[in-house]
Amino acid sequence: MKNNLFAALFCLCSLTAVAGDAAPGNDGQPANSALSTIPALDVPRYMGTWYEIAKFPNWFQKKCTGGTKAEYSLKNDGMVQVINRCRLESGEMTKAIGAARQIGPATSPKLEVRFAPEWLSFLPFVWGDYWVIDLDEHYQLVAVSEPKKEYLWILARTPNIDPNDYKNLLARLSKKGFDIRKLEVTKQD
Repeated sequence: MKNNLFAALFCLCSLTAVAGDAAPGNDGQPANSALSTIPALDVPRYMGTWYEIAKFPNWFQKKCTGGTKAEYSLKNDGMVQVINRCRLESGEMTKAIGAARQIGPATSPKLEVRFAPEWLSFLPFVWGDYWVIDLDEHYQLVAVSEPKKEYLWILARTPNIDPNDYKNLLARLSKKGFDIRKLEVTKQD
């Protein structure tokens, strides 16, 4: 089961990395994308635990029934360790360990993530886009996506968030061109 999750995450990284290889426009984003990011990201401040509040349904998280969260920690080499966890139907918690790296300057909100083994990190297709597209000033609520807008995650520092904050975020995401009707709320403990 855990190997299947690893394989799924590996494939996701491959697909999103290939999808993000479109020729860049003048703003550095792929020419076929109008997705904008936040102006700057303080990566050390972003570290810690984030609970999944909602997501666009995707095939690699189909076995997750709830309790989904991500833990980010800064490593000495500047990379970020990523540990994703979720609860399976059996009640067992499963995890996938990966790495992320910032693309561009030290304040860039564009990262790439991989769940493939480190020895494959030289291959560009094992890296998937992780763009911070909305983040509150207190680093408590975030929306993450990728250039084609096929994937979307809403994460928070706590398992439950203020309904007004969520509603306002959905309005901003809708203005960015996301079909928020596709969002699936994540069950948290």
